[in-house]
Amino acid sequence: MASRQTGPVTNPPSTKTATETATDTASENADSSALLPADHARLAREISRALEPFVGCVYFAPECHQAYASLGFDPSQRSVNGVAMPDGVAYFTSRGSLMGQVHGNLVASAFAVFNPAAVVPAVARGWEITDAATIRAARQNATGMFLHRVLDDANIAPADLDRTTAALTRAVEAIPIEGRPLFAGTMSGILSGTAPTNDPLLHAWFLGDAFREARGDSHTAAWIANGLDAIEVGLLTEAFWGLPFKSYVRTRAWSSEQLNAGLERLSSRGLVSGDELTPAGRALRESIELQTDLQMVNAIAAMGADAEPVCRLLLDWSNRIRTAHGYPAAGPQDLAATQPS
Repeated sequence: MASRQTGPVTNPPSTKTATETATDTASENADSSALLPADHARLAREISRALEPFVGCVYFAPECHQAYASLGFDPSQRSVNGVAMPDGVAYFTSRGSLMGQVHGNLVASAFAVFNPAAVVPAVARGWEITDAATIRAARQNATGMFLHRVLDDANIAPADLDRTTAALTRAVEAIPIEGRPLFAGTMSGILSGTAPTNDPLLHAWFLGDAFREARGDSHTAAWIANGLDAIEVGLLTEAFWGLPFKSYVRTRAWSSEQLNAGLERLSSRGLVSGDELTPAGRALRESIELQTDLQMVNAIAAMGADAEPVCRLLLDWSNRIRTAHGYPAAGPQDLAATQPS
């Protein structure tokens, strides 16, 4: 349930403008000369992919499911290839708690790709069980327990952890909060003093979570600017990933009728034909991803020469987490395979 579908906009900033901005930011970091501006967008996508299981384990780790169950939520009801799936109410409430104890409409708006008819009552039920501060603390503490269980045996060098947290700190500090509700909510942990700065591994996860939510918020802005709705971008995304239409997007609680209507809208725009994306549809979806990348170039520039080595570190940690069944091995493909056609 956790993945954000990670935009062209109506009048997008040109690549030149974005890279010039990235260059200006990079000039403030002495190490950034090792990267050319053209590398920033590429690395934005690569780092996002590398950190996804490391950060996304919060939605699948047994320790997290157990922590929510201890608060009164339902435990995980099923596993997919050895990975425990989240309870829906606990998922919407725990992630929504990043923004405080807010109404389900705000959670549905920020998450963007889920059917509000599923989100709103789930959040209302969640706030009957617990409060935002309690579940946010449980979320963070349980993730720390999982990460230490899986990664302490990896003998991660303190210097590598320091390098990662320093680079990710620079990255998230370079991202503006405007128009990014989940990113802003995540970063509020710094202002409130609840960021786990005394635990380097968990601190790296916290910063990675902020980076992930910033990219997700940016992605939402990109597809909205292209006149797509949540159903349409979900359909385009699963085909872009090589999945059948109406497979992964069903995890977002849309009905068959809603999905069929979405496909008809995409077909009328010349974006899909039969069971495939048209060239125009594929180009649109790729350009949405590129515009998402471009919204993250300041963050990558701020990481400077640490960007690529930190990407490699994150990839290693993520691979270990997949092996430990803390994240679906095939990502969206695993989840899509469980959905009825």
